[in-house]
Amino acid sequence: MRRDSGNWALQAALDRRGLGPVAGVDEAGRGACAGPLVVASCVLRPGDAARFEGLTDSKLLTAAARDRMFDLVRKRALDYSVVIVPVEEVDLIGVHVSNIEGMRRAIARLRTHPGYVLIDGFRVPGLTAPSMPVVKGDQAVACVAAASVLAKVTRDRIMAELHESLPAYGFDEHKGYCTGAHSAALAAHGPSHAHRWSYVNVAAAGLAHGMRAPHPVALSVAAAAVVQNGRSTPVEQEERETA
Repeated sequence: MRRDSGNWALQAALDRRGLGPVAGVDEAGRGACAGPLVVASCVLRPGDAARFEGLTDSKLLTAAARDRMFDLVRKRALDYSVVIVPVEEVDLIGVHVSNIEGMRRAIARLRTHPGYVLIDGFRVPGLTAPSMPVVKGDQAVACVAAASVLAKVTRDRIMAELHESLPAYGFDEHKGYCTGAHSAALAAHGPSHAHRWSYVNVAAAGLAHGMRAPHPVALSVAAAAVVQNGRSTPVEQEERETA
């Protein structure tokens, strides 16, 4: 495939060789310290490229363009699935494991079983179809870009809803990522139930406010380095009491 062949080329090549339908998988919220992890899979119709002009990595689109593309993907896609991994699961098994498990679920929930799966960035074992990671897949592969749009718009809307009940944190602006404004809100108010206690900055803010994790956090993923004056973090205390 030529470099200038566009983000439909890999899917088209797999389809021509009888390896379709081709599903793309991507996530949103991996780097956030609050809110769920959202994973999506998507199967686009072969030859539908003209309908998706401008489809690319969701982070490169404006909010309005993402919303339009979100509606178009849901209308035109052959199949798609969106999986929401709650904060409690992320804290219990870690964000990377949650991400991999979410991708497995997103593929398993497709009504159309894929002949091949393309994943943004890294390999996912245990899928029920052959698969391949693609570097910057959300820019290089149309079905991965479509999955990224589904995941990001879904998650952004969840964070906007969380803002209604937790306005002090500004989730409608930073969507749970570690911006200066979010860090300041954490320092002022401590973590909310929507925060991930397995993240160092959240555990530190909770410790400063004398708070405990509202749900179990596995020691293997806990912010064990957050210790002041020899005291265990609230994460570690919670683990001991629930063990």
